[in-house]
Amino acid sequence: MTMTLDAGFFDNLSRLRLAIGHKASMNLTGNRKSTQKGSSTEFSDFREYMPGDDIRRIDWNAYGRLDRLYVKEYMEEKEAVVSILIDTSASMEYGLHRKSGYACMLAAAFAYMGINNMDRVMLYDMRKMRQPFAAGGGKRALPKLVDWLSQRTFDGKVDVGDAVRQLPMKGPGLTMIISDFLQESFVDAAKEQETVRKLLRFLAYRRQRTALLHVLAGEELSAGLSGELAGTRNLIDMEEQSTLRLTLDAASIRLYEQAVQDFLSELRRECAREGAFYAVCSTETDIYQLIFQELRKLYDI
Repeated sequence: MTMTLDAGFFDNLSRLRLAIGHKASMNLTGNRKSTQKGSSTEFSDFREYMPGDDIRRIDWNAYGRLDRLYVKEYMEEKEAVVSILIDTSASMEYGLHRKSGYACMLAAAFAYMGINNMDRVMLYDMRKMRQPFAAGGGKRALPKLVDWLSQRTFDGKVDVGDAVRQLPMKGPGLTMIISDFLQESFVDAAKEQETVRKLLRFLAYRRQRTALLHVLAGEELSAGLSGELAGTRNLIDMEEQSTLRLTLDAASIRLYEQAVQDFLSELRRECAREGAFYAVCSTETDIYQLIFQELRKLYDI
């Protein structure tokens, strides 16, 4: 996988922050407001003074009115966890503009947003879930992040649901899944709804804001993009290494494109129903346009 993002791209990302959707509860200092009380400058609440409290937090105005000692509490800033899962199955190698490269560019962009805002960013190769890459250290982590992504290989199969169940989620955060979702349990119309619903409800139960970034090649979304398809063609399953020979005409191409739209619509409906973010990311879309315009709902700022 070759990275084609320049320094200017990452500079523009510096003004964006991922919307987590939950208050953080980790034990490391960061830029998110925690459910714990601490020493930041954002006021949270009052409580009665207890022996051992910092006397500098006593509210003397309240004492003058109520004749009782109260201290001010503040929200403590904590580190949020951003988990980014990358589908590294063989099907991601498809396309004139490879889905694999596009997925890695998306992962790089969102990981950078996280580390730039002092979130704890964990990247996962879905075929090697027990070997995550922890991106920490602010902007200095970018070279190592890009290097890790450039070493990804795309081969074999992945099970998205199984990968998600292996995530070590210990608190609220954002889980981002970057995939073409071309596995039987998603593509099969009879199974898709249940598969997606179980996945999203599991993540909601684990207090995750979920984002599904559906990466597809332009040729997959519109058969017409790959030129004149009418005639006999060999279709190759990149994961099974099997070949199917069939004859395509204009009517069968229309049926294919309708099936694709039905597939996307069901994913979109389930995500909307369960409160998850969903976006189709075509490899024909300029990465700048996608990040800075079409995915704006993912950001706080």
